[in-house]
Amino acid sequence: MKKGLSGIVILLVFALVLAGCGTGNNTSDSSQTATTDSTPNEAAGGPVKVKHNRGEITLDRPAKRVVVLEWTFTEDMVALGVQPVGNADNAGYKQYVSSEAALDSSVTDVGTRDEPNLEAIAALKPDLIISNVDGNAAIYDQLKAIAPTVEYSLNNGKGYDYDKMVEIFNNIAVALGKEDKAKQVLKELDQHYVDVKEKLAAAGKADFHYILTQAFTYQNAASLRMFSNNSVVAGTLAKIGLINDWKPAKLEAYGFSTVGIEALSAVQDSNFIYIVQPDDDVFGAALKHNSVWNGLNFVKEKRTYALDSKTWTFGGPISSKALVDHAITAILK
Repeated sequence: MKKGLSGIVILLVFALVLAGCGTGNNTSDSSQTATTDSTPNEAAGGPVKVKHNRGEITLDRPAKRVVVLEWTFTEDMVALGVQPVGNADNAGYKQYVSSEAALDSSVTDVGTRDEPNLEAIAALKPDLIISNVDGNAAIYDQLKAIAPTVEYSLNNGKGYDYDKMVEIFNNIAVALGKEDKAKQVLKELDQHYVDVKEKLAAAGKADFHYILTQAFTYQNAASLRMFSNNSVVAGTLAKIGLINDWKPAKLEAYGFSTVGIEALSAVQDSNFIYIVQPDDDVFGAALKHNSVWNGLNFVKEKRTYALDSKTWTFGGPISSKALVDHAITAILK
């Protein structure tokens, strides 16, 4: 009996040695490395190095179970054909983000974007967490203790512009092993811009000047986010030939200035594009008898253009496509 047990022990030890050799080539860096189980086929994808705000991390393989704490990055995943296992504030996502980037009903809500539920995240056993610097920097180490975490920012001091959107989208594609899909998405998007630009030109709307706001009521007054050229929305509209007339005196870190109705008098000769929510139509009944609003040239000349309430102004490729589609529909109606 002892001899038989010894043989079994030797075989087990030999098997463990072989298993150790099989995983010994996974690369990592000093930041963090994913250590989730994998099938041979998944492991064949090999390690991937993902850039983010804190440098670079190495995952043993492309991530499969991802928790996302910012809607922009969730949209990026959806554009790549992947649904996260967890997302922050599902209800808010469905309200503000284009329905073309729909969130699957199976995605678990893990709390708010600024205060996610760490226990709920851990319970999902993610192999990657994608967080937002602005809302989650203080809990980065806690997130990292649950799973490898990459961190991106919608405010790098220069605004969330078009180039930053593409950069983050491509980094997330690397994390998911979807680089080819990312190239396809961006190529198709560029062609869409060409097609829309041609439609505008054919309608005599080439070089269309505009200002764009996302507006809401704050302390019983209209509060307007006026987007500058270092925003992804202005960068997107520039792709179809539109010219942004909102020129703030200083660089806006988030790509927009927050102003009141009075500030619009300086740009009243432009065309006014706006986004409001159905339950907060800032430019409807609330301003019906407002003399400042009614005195603006673009109001008097009926050059105001409403976009869909789900036009997400900090989005990725899907939101950029939706934006140009909504814009051309409004402008050419």
